[in-house]
Amino acid sequence: MYIALLGLVLGVAIGALYPITIPLIYARYTAVGIIGLFDSVIGALRANLQKQYDTSIFLSGVLINMLFAMALTFLGDKLSLDLYLAVVFVFVFRIFRNIAQMRYSLLPEYLGKRRVKEELHKD
Repeated sequence: MYIALLGLVLGVAIGALYPITIPLIYARYTAVGIIGLFDSVIGALRANLQKQYDTSIFLSGVLINMLFAMALTFLGDKLSLDLYLAVVFVFVFRIFRNIAQMRYSLLPEYLGKRRVKEELHKD
């Protein structure tokens, strides 16, 4: 878990120090790859909070998320459809869902367990 965060921080630092220009033709692929990676990192944080983190699940999730997102974007480009928007929508939805689950994992300390359970069962 900490290796993933260290890799993320290191990647951002290297990107800030040595900016690389990505050709416009690859911009969509890069964007969906980064969003897929971010989704996996947020999911790993949630799993760690819930004490369910597994490195093999994280690494396979990163690889599969990024490859599938890029493949769907490529297919959309070949069909002249904006399928990358569907990828972005799904990943952003999952990111917000994971953040909500992280919030509910942390709330019992502040609100008390009974109220949090009531809130969880409303959905």
